[in-house]
Amino acid sequence: MRLDWIDDILAVLDCGSLAQAAQKRMLTQSAFTRRVRTIEDSIGTTLFDRRRKPVSLMPGVQTLEPELREISARLHRLRHALKTANSTSGKSLTFVCQHALTSTMSPQVVRAVTQNGETSVRVRSGNQDECLMQLLSKEVDLAIMYALPDDTASDISNAFETVSLGDDLLIPVCAPRLRADASGAAVPIISYPADVFLGQVMTRMIFPRLPHGVTSIPIAETALTLAMLQLAVSEIGIAWLPSSLVEKPLADGDLIRVDDALPTQTLNIKMVRMRATQMAQSETIWQDLAQRLHIAPR
Repeated sequence: MRLDWIDDILAVLDCGSLAQAAQKRMLTQSAFTRRVRTIEDSIGTTLFDRRRKPVSLMPGVQTLEPELREISARLHRLRHALKTANSTSGKSLTFVCQHALTSTMSPQVVRAVTQNGETSVRVRSGNQDECLMQLLSKEVDLAIMYALPDDTASDISNAFETVSLGDDLLIPVCAPRLRADASGAAVPIISYPADVFLGQVMTRMIFPRLPHGVTSIPIAETALTLAMLQLAVSEIGIAWLPSSLVEKPLADGDLIRVDDALPTQTLNIKMVRMRATQMAQSETIWQDLAQRLHIAPR
């Protein structure tokens, strides 16, 4: 089954007739009709219902639309990869972002690495432990993660080399309707699991600094900051989220800051790789990213 045949069939599905499909495929109607017959002869079955005007695909073929579209997309990607394999000289970068940084940092990394058109990029996401494990297993070239400033208790092993990209700020936010709850004695919060990095930050740095007499009441729990963001917008509770992640909902008025009543915590953003001799290409990418990815203070 050839890729252009699959695209011909999808063109008929999209356009509803052979004539319009021929235009989409930039062929004359007669040339497209001949190609349709070639497809049917090669497969050995009737694909098009010629009893109807305009001619359309047989119902059984229409039910295969999702599979045909998936195969078409995969083959187009493969053809592009093969076509560009020599032009990119095999240059590629695979990196992982801590979940909380994926939506804010990965676009910056991809933009910086691909702007010359010579390097392809694969992006992964994981919690902090998963990021380090992927570095150790050499599944990724580098990782971008949060760390607490000057926290010797959680210093990354000497096996890793790190570069500080700047700081972010973990801030308490909530929907405007919950503003009064931030100043109450029992604060309804959306919490992180205790075994993830931001959960540990909450336990070590936020909860001990709550105002005297204030108790946090967990309403919901999630390890995913994007899920927590949606829960906060939905008025579920107060959430501590990186300021880089909530700029738009704050500007739109969907969320408000309540750090006048509740504590914040500075987070350092680090780029991490294995401390080992690097290939020239990897070293160039590392140095370039270290210069380009500077995060403005928040």
